[in-house]
Amino acid sequence: MALLFSPLDLRGIRLKNRIVVSPMHQYAAVNGFPTNWHLINSGKFAVGGAGLVMVESTKVERRGAGTVGDLGIWSDDHATALRPLVDVIRSSGAKAGIQIGHSGRKARMARPWEGGRPLAENPGVSDWQDWELVSPSAIGSSKSAPVPRALSLSEIAPLVDKWGAAAARADRAGFDVLEIHAAHGYLIHQFLSERSNARTDVYGGSIENRMRFAAEVAESVRANWPDDKPLFMRLSCVDDGGWEIEDSVRLARVLKERGVDVIDCSSGGMASVAGAEAKRATKYGYQVPYAERIRADANIATMAVGHIVHADQAEDILKAGRADLVAIGREMLHNPNWPLDAAHKLGVDSDFSLAPPAIGYWLGKRATSQFEGTLSTWQKGLHET
Repeated sequence: MALLFSPLDLRGIRLKNRIVVSPMHQYAAVNGFPTNWHLINSGKFAVGGAGLVMVESTKVERRGAGTVGDLGIWSDDHATALRPLVDVIRSSGAKAGIQIGHSGRKARMARPWEGGRPLAENPGVSDWQDWELVSPSAIGSSKSAPVPRALSLSEIAPLVDKWGAAAARADRAGFDVLEIHAAHGYLIHQFLSERSNARTDVYGGSIENRMRFAAEVAESVRANWPDDKPLFMRLSCVDDGGWEIEDSVRLARVLKERGVDVIDCSSGGMASVAGAEAKRATKYGYQVPYAERIRADANIATMAVGHIVHADQAEDILKAGRADLVAIGREMLHNPNWPLDAAHKLGVDSDFSLAPPAIGYWLGKRATSQFEGTLSTWQKGLHET
């Protein structure tokens, strides 16, 4: 059995393999509610054989929505609407996870394929005035970006509570795993970075103060998330804006003490994408060293992400002890059956028994027949291998 397809126990949850579908924004929600697109998107990944399917960043309050298409979990009605996603994922053999987040000063944006720029006027939403940009300090994300309103000290505790309320709703919706989004220049990351946090109170200045918001969010979420369910937290382990891997190791130790079980090791989001991060991102497994370092130095389980494309590549990461899980994003969009393909390539599922029977039966039947050639994922075309 390849390590990639060995089970992993996290608290009271057993993942059938180490393959996680990364939370990927779809920008297809309506007023924060999922649509048929989300149902199809979640279902195809679960059927494809992943151990954990993570629903995209789902916002803990209205102000936190990045675009008009962001999912929300700021009301009980939103939680109820998310239940069908849980049902389709779990009925297909995977565990269901959800990432919760808040965009802070990066809210109120156009969808990426619509320009990805700050919205200058109401795009037709009924609560435009409530869709306010807030951040630790009144500092825009760029020279041309709108300036957010700095959160007052009295506003922070109620905001932390909203993360806890979102966790409770995620549990009621039936999710097995919860991830806090603290990366990519969004609100928690804005508190962590000196570039976006110029506060002079207990939430600014020293690294201990800048980590306070992240720690309090983790505490609030853990208090509202069952003890037998694992909690992940995604970090930008380096961000090209002053936050370094040593800072993430330090933060990971704090988070572990507050009940976080896995660090999802990403990077970037604070500085321009044209910087060093863009150059690193062209390489296979470019963020894996962060998962390796945090796993070793903070003594906490990690999830490796970032241009993990091939089955043997993922297997090597796990065998070398560089991470405990691998998360696949855009490659999974390209091939939702990546786990089934990986199992076949690693020789652990020659008859496709790991697939749901409605798929596995037919693929297994073909695999045992006198089928000429190899699968389409194994060669370029009929005349090229």
